[in-house]
Amino acid sequence: MIYIHLFIEFFRIGLFSFGGGYAMIPLISNVITTNQWMSASDFTNIISIAEMTPGPIAVNTATYVGFKVGGTFGSICATTGVAMPSLLLILFISKFFFTYKEHPIMKNVFKGIRPVIAGLILSSAIIIGKSVLFEHESLSFSGFHYMTFFITLGLFTLSFLKKLHPILLILIGGVLGLVTGFIF
Repeated sequence: MIYIHLFIEFFRIGLFSFGGGYAMIPLISNVITTNQWMSASDFTNIISIAEMTPGPIAVNTATYVGFKVGGTFGSICATTGVAMPSLLLILFISKFFFTYKEHPIMKNVFKGIRPVIAGLILSSAIIIGKSVLFEHESLSFSGFHYMTFFITLGLFTLSFLKKLHPILLILIGGVLGLVTGFIF
């Protein structure tokens, strides 16, 4: 019975949460305390672990809560429950998309969406670049990190010229950062 209960509770969380995994945390906390599955301290520890592990925080949290409450099968039920609404929604949307992808309205919608996505990615790159390259919010060159700029420029160029795998680029960047940190 606990497995069905875990699935239903996490399915509801996945269904009624908007705004990503962080928006699900209060709902998960409420379910945990209402059902007396664990203490607030245990839940805080779960959030810390879910933050450190790869993957979406809501899925990681659901998996851990499910495991704590119902063992391995409990983690499967909770994880399936929290992910199922998104899966069903994307299946519905993809069916709709593939049915109407050649329709002129859909083509025009995607002509409008593509530049927005590119703009959002560029905006994220600028925000991250500012925080990495400049010591303060003001863009004065007194707090400019020259070595970081040259490492970034070099790896960016290398990624286009040699088509290296992103993980290799990350490793190279880490080694260069470590070396320049000791030298400069």
